[in-house]
Amino acid sequence: MSETKLWLRQKIDRRLLLAGGLAAAGGTAIAAGAARGETGHAGHGVAVAPGGAEPPAHNAAHGAMITVGEVDDARNGFDPELLLSEWETGTVSTLPDGRTLRTFELTAEDKEIEIAPGIFFPAWTYNGRVPGPALRATEGERLRIVFKNGGSHPHSIHFHGIHAARMDGVPGAGLIGPGEEFVYEFDAKPFGCHLYHCHALPLKRHIHKGMYGAFVIDPDPARHPDYEAAARSRLLGSPENAGWQEFVMVMNAFDTNFDNENEVYAANTIAHAYAKKPIRVVKDKPIRVYLINVVEFDPINSFHLHGNFFDYYNQGTTLTPTLRTVDLITQCQAERGILEFSFKEHEPGLYMFHAHQSEFTELGWVGMFDVVEAIS
Repeated sequence: MSETKLWLRQKIDRRLLLAGGLAAAGGTAIAAGAARGETGHAGHGVAVAPGGAEPPAHNAAHGAMITVGEVDDARNGFDPELLLSEWETGTVSTLPDGRTLRTFELTAEDKEIEIAPGIFFPAWTYNGRVPGPALRATEGERLRIVFKNGGSHPHSIHFHGIHAARMDGVPGAGLIGPGEEFVYEFDAKPFGCHLYHCHALPLKRHIHKGMYGAFVIDPDPARHPDYEAAARSRLLGSPENAGWQEFVMVMNAFDTNFDNENEVYAANTIAHAYAKKPIRVVKDKPIRVYLINVVEFDPINSFHLHGNFFDYYNQGTTLTPTLRTVDLITQCQAERGILEFSFKEHEPGLYMFHAHQSEFTELGWVGMFDVVEAIS
């Protein structure tokens, strides 16, 4: 057998084993029933569960290939619905020179989390959640991040931003052992959609295990007079920003059997979370998505929006789009950007978004925007 055919056979076998393993895990499964002849079909291509009951339309949109059951968010200690708009802004004080000092506290912690119904993963976390807290600051502020390592391995925080070498979070510059503490301090620049992650070795294991999070720096409108309106719309707490519906999505995946290939894919950790509970948005208010890719073991991830197009700001470091009117963008690992779009001209309904690698979609990375006239 050729190497190519052998690789393909192993790939197929791994996915079939995954489906079988999920089915055996507490009654949960990737419901690929249509492929296995376990479901019938109603009209209009809607899959029907055994017994004839039609599932919700959004659950059937990809052939009813969706996890069965619910993840225990309370046990996890985080809710993917809340992660979408839950910003950590730290504590604020004033430096002698009058500048703002914004302080964050992060703690590394070993923690088992549930990533799909009945599927548990031994994660390494920041503050007990994956992804870690979504840190948000304003351009020009002084940032102080107090990092405590409560985990079982050496860890660090590497920020994608501008800072001194001694604050880089790599071995020899901010890497700390279990029980130790380190304080990172630098100015918030440049503005944009960034991330932070552990930079201990082996790097792929520390990132994959869950040590990453969003790091957003809002532009200071006073520094950008030619684009002041755009800058104000991104500045958290401003009246202009209040007119936007903002969400943070960290695209991630999990190698559940540690063979350097992923079995579960998601945005914000929980497979199919936003397919089962679509993200409700008001059609007349614009939407801004801070999108970050931290998937390990797969070189490219993507985001595709159904029935609509968006403007894209690569890295988020510009106030004018780097791509206009697109419905698909790709990101390599650690790449990120800002998507802006609206459903103002659309009828209400469920609009899908997902990775355009079908395998990622079927294994968890898919969701829906539930567009409504108003939210009561």
